[in-house]
Amino acid sequence: MKRKVLYAILGVVLIVAATVGLIAWRSRSTAMAEEDVRSTVVKRGTMLVAVSASGSVEPLERAGLAFEVPGLVVEVPVEVGDVVASGDALARLESDPLMVQVQESEAALASAEAQLDRLQAGPQPEEVAAAEADLRAAQARLSGAAASLDQLEGAASDAQIAAAEAELASAELQQKTAQIAYDRIDKKDKDRKEQANYDLYAANEALAAAQAQLDEVLAGADADQVRAARANVAAAAAQRDAAQAQLDLLLAGSTEEQIAAAEARVAQAQAALEAAEFSLNQATLRAPFEGVVAAISVTAGERAAAGLPAITLIDDSQFRVRVSVDELDVGRLTEGQTAQVEFDALRDVEIGGTIERISPAATIDGGVVNYEVVIGLGATDAPIRADMTANTTIVVEELVDVLMIPTWVVRVDGSTGQTYVHRRAGDDFERVDVRLGVRHEGFAQVLDGLSEGDEVVRLPESTPFDFGGR
Repeated sequence: MKRKVLYAILGVVLIVAATVGLIAWRSRSTAMAEEDVRSTVVKRGTMLVAVSASGSVEPLERAGLAFEVPGLVVEVPVEVGDVVASGDALARLESDPLMVQVQESEAALASAEAQLDRLQAGPQPEEVAAAEADLRAAQARLSGAAASLDQLEGAASDAQIAAAEAELASAELQQKTAQIAYDRIDKKDKDRKEQANYDLYAANEALAAAQAQLDEVLAGADADQVRAARANVAAAAAQRDAAQAQLDLLLAGSTEEQIAAAEARVAQAQAALEAAEFSLNQATLRAPFEGVVAAISVTAGERAAAGLPAITLIDDSQFRVRVSVDELDVGRLTEGQTAQVEFDALRDVEIGGTIERISPAATIDGGVVNYEVVIGLGATDAPIRADMTANTTIVVEELVDVLMIPTWVVRVDGSTGQTYVHRRAGDDFERVDVRLGVRHEGFAQVLDGLSEGDEVVRLPESTPFDFGGR
């Protein structure tokens, strides 16, 4: 009997303990549920429609400067970070061989121009006088040779001897005149010096012939002498004809073909000089604009290759941001629209900007079509640097008086993909499917499913869904 009573008492205790535990658990669960529930009211407001994109910061201008000609680097007078002005020397190559090329080209050009000037100016008085003297000398030699032949073929008379002596005197005078003309011409004037040398040679030959003729007249002649005299006559006649032709050519002046050829030689010499001067100028690498030295790839004492970047210069007076925008969004952008730009490296910095350019052609990467957009940044004291990562937000539309809810209350049905919220209905909650529109700054536009003033909640058993709101 006592055992039955004991069992009964034990049963009552267990029932009471279980009841108390259940009540406590329910109280705790209700408290926890109330703590996890967050609520908000559907309201009307203004929403911004924006396009977001990321890219990198670029300076106003960037130049990778390279030598146009290879050579030994003799000086690099700048360091990374130096501020330079337009035209400042950044690096120099050895220039002595290039200077020699310039000097040689200058001399060649001067010679070609002098020759062209002579052709265009026509014959000079002294040149005409020299040619006429050559002709007279040639005629005198012919007369002397003919007289000598006549003397050999007949008896020598006083008249023949006098003629031979006169011929000799004339030849002596011509030789002296030719010698004086030759001595007066500058050695640098090769063309005239060569002509004078020929004239002097001819005068010496004529003098020797006149002396020989006089000797023959005085000594008499045999058959061989007669044949030689006849040959002298023929040679003298040829010399006279050549002198006459030379004088005629000189008096006629230069032909169009000769002047054109001389002009072509001048142009060729000028081009060679310009090429030599260009090479000399390229031996010094100069800043094309005011900026900051960003990189140096050469050092003094090493050879620099042509075409490879030696100095990188940037203009950091202003910056731009270059971003890629999806083809679905680019149609809503226009040049002149404003943008807000943030930087990964500068957490608390936000700068306004303006769209400067939208690329007319797309870039396709992995099947994704994007368009390049360049955004110019406004003036700022922030420590912005080239190549920083930038995040841009471009407002393209303002929606006024639209229903809005925060994105944290929105959930997605995992099986259907339907967006929904929980709406308070008295002391209970009900699921309401919603259709959403624009999402921006942590809010979503409600197109259907809710009304202004509805209270929507976030229940702990719901699965959160991130809409990308900030």
